Amino acid sequence: MSVASELIRGNTETIILAQLMKQDGYGYMVNKAILNLTGGKFELKEATLYTAFRRLEDAGCIVSYWGDETTGARRRYYSITDLGKESYRLRKKEWKTAEAVIDKLLAEGEGESL
Repeated sequence: MSVASELIRGNTETIILAQLMKQDGYGYMVNKAILNLTGGKFELKEATLYTAFRRLEDAGCIVSYWGDETTGARRRYYSITDLGKESYRLRKKEWKTAEAVIDKLLAEGEGESL
């Protein structure tokens, strides 16, 4: 069962920043890591991924540079900036708050109490 994209759509940039917190990466590499981490349940569409990269770069959260591959196609790598790290931490905190609120609301619907 795959994860409904509507549930994640507003968090695409946070998910990308989380991957770049670990290491610099290029599009396919970041998407593959997300796919592996979710056990194949979530994969970003290429257009969504690169649109998010562009927004993050425009906001100063990431910078891009060309790799120096000696074989194969050149790859554009993305690296998180200090502003991006700060943004990631804030977004993660906001996610935790939203998660707690949603858990309470869903538990209420089932007659449970948390």
